[in-house]
Amino acid sequence: MKKQPNDLILQTVTTVISFIIILFSIDLFFAGHYTPGGGFIGGLMTAAALVLLLLAYDIKTLNTILPFDYRLMTAAGLLIAVLTGAGALLFNEPFLTHAYDYFDLPLLGKTSLHTAVLFDIGVYLVVIGITMTIIQTIGESE
Repeated sequence: MKKQPNDLILQTVTTVISFIIILFSIDLFFAGHYTPGGGFIGGLMTAAALVLLLLAYDIKTLNTILPFDYRLMTAAGLLIAVLTGAGALLFNEPFLTHAYDYFDLPLLGKTSLHTAVLFDIGVYLVVIGITMTIIQTIGESE
């Protein structure tokens, strides 16, 4: 993608907006167990912020800032999601059965921790990886 000659305003606004979108995606990710959200929509929001950065800058700049291989990210996320789902089989429970318990954490107090968060991390990584791989593939073909 060619850069505009006067894209300083676009780049400045994109940097701020992308930061806000990523913070919102993290909030959506962690809110997913009790309200709408989770790994899928959090991953889509993060990918949207990365695509916005890609539009304001170029692919080389984005790869310099975030040097990730999105195909490896997809594979790692899929592995995390499958292993988390299959972990229940070790305890003779159905596939994707998740466990939770309450813990007294120093700063947060009594907090419930779920194995579903690990599954959501896998989904989050898969969604970002696939979305960015598709966008980069489309961009490289032009």
